[in-house]
Amino acid sequence: MDGLLRNIFGAQKPVAPSGAADDPDFADFAGAPDPSPALYSAGSPAAAGVAPAFPTGPGASSGVVYTKWYRVWERTSPSDFYNEYIILVFIIVLVGVYLWGTKTNRRIAKKWVAIFAPLLDIEFAVVGYGGRKVPSLEQVESMGLAKASESDDLVIPEEILRERTPQEFMTYASGRQNVAFVDLKLTLFKRYNPLTLIAEFIASFFFETITPPAEKVDAVLYPFDGREAALVHVGGGKLGEEIMESKIKGVGNSTYDGFVWAIVNKDIMKQLRDDRYDLSLTSTKDNSKLPIWATIMSESAEVTELLLTPDLIKAIESAGDLLDYLIVTDQPLDKPVKLDETIPRKRIHLSFRLPPSSEFNSIAPLFSYFLRMSDQLVAHAHFRAEVMRKVRSIRDEEIRKLTRADEDSKNEERTTKRDKEKKQKRENMLKGMSADEQRKFLDKEREKDLKKSQKKMTRKG
Repeated sequence: MDGLLRNIFGAQKPVAPSGAADDPDFADFAGAPDPSPALYSAGSPAAAGVAPAFPTGPGASSGVVYTKWYRVWERTSPSDFYNEYIILVFIIVLVGVYLWGTKTNRRIAKKWVAIFAPLLDIEFAVVGYGGRKVPSLEQVESMGLAKASESDDLVIPEEILRERTPQEFMTYASGRQNVAFVDLKLTLFKRYNPLTLIAEFIASFFFETITPPAEKVDAVLYPFDGREAALVHVGGGKLGEEIMESKIKGVGNSTYDGFVWAIVNKDIMKQLRDDRYDLSLTSTKDNSKLPIWATIMSESAEVTELLLTPDLIKAIESAGDLLDYLIVTDQPLDKPVKLDETIPRKRIHLSFRLPPSSEFNSIAPLFSYFLRMSDQLVAHAHFRAEVMRKVRSIRDEEIRKLTRADEDSKNEERTTKRDKEKKQKRENMLKGMSADEQRKFLDKEREKDLKKSQKKMTRKG
């Protein structure tokens, strides 16, 4: 009965293991005993230095303290964190250098403003950034337009210096006769990033095209040039009438002839001529009245005689070779590629390297002369017709070149448009034809092209 049940449920008969002795290749292992698992005992020498993976009680531990997961200090030592110490020190040094560099730059900028802001206050009515906000719709509805406009909440606090980046500081001034406004930019070293600063110095040493870093001031003065009515809003009433009357009488006339004239440091003369389109129109000539390190770039000798005054020479001598350039121009910095870019825009540029804080006063006379230079131009910069004809000749030639290039570009556009229209018309005609008509049309085109090519060959022969 037991054998019958085994057969029904698929029980298999035990298979006798084949002995190693039956196979001649394993004869050497025939007598080897079967491996048996080694017995583990907590008291045995092999287990003396091994702790159980999961201790079951206080007495089951072999000496290693197992604590809560957050008690890290009981399972580690300071020697496990050497890499982290190095990274932490590096971060502290990096942050410290950045804070020191930004603080130093701000301190230098404040010293510069303390010297030059009074000069701006003397010449301009508004110095720095400030003013009033426009009242919101809610304020107008709740307080009325008059009260909302006079509210103290809309006053923007004035700040003479504005920090654009940790190395660039800007200021602005306006409100002066003959001057629309003046922009000043103070550029300092990247003290907050010494690695970049060192890399820039090294790169400038090996490559002439790279300018070495320098602490300098760049100022751009924009004269009115007779555009007071467009740039300044004149209200009605008695004051507006007086201003308009003064303009009619010629008191408010701030125009002067356009030209390019500059005093530049010889160290950067070649670079300026290559970088600036306006200075490429001038000729360079040394002047015995100037220091040996300075030269004049001018479009006319008459312009030099007018602008090189004793006060300017004295201010340049006081500034020394810290002066990079003083430029009076009405031409763009980059070479114009469109006719709109040839429209004269008069400006006066001043750039000088920043002296040590103890020598700031040496550059002050030149800076003051720069702020008042527009008065001299308005009063005296009106030259003879022959002088201005010579000045305009080079510019007119450049305008003619741009006009020809513009006409060629327009002609090319018209030709492209005409060819495109012809092609579209041909495709529309072919779409409306039958197969035979299309074949005849294409044969006629080929005959025309063949005749044209034969005529060209005959003319060449």
